[in-house]
Amino acid sequence: MQLEVSYRIISAVISIEYLNKLGFFMTENSAEGKDWLTTLLLSIFLGQFGVDRFFTGSTGLGVAKLLTLGGCGIWQIIDIIIIATGAYKDSNGNPLVKK
Repeated sequence: MQLEVSYRIISAVISIEYLNKLGFFMTENSAEGKDWLTTLLLSIFLGQFGVDRFFTGSTGLGVAKLLTLGGCGIWQIIDIIIIATGAYKDSNGNPLVKK
């Protein structure tokens, strides 16, 4: 039992490290915002689970969105509208970049 728990913790840490290397999490040195289209697609398909918020570095809001399942869908719809109109900013205050 203890070995299984240790294995799961190690797997989670490795997964987070891998996603960090891919640039999934925001870093403090990030001078440019995240990609607009990627954020929009994450919000449409996985926004209910807060993945769009995690992607842009808003971890606290991502957890809140995850626990409420996107505010029963309402928060997800609002985020989609904000992202689509270009008013959304990442955790560093940078606007999303249309590439």
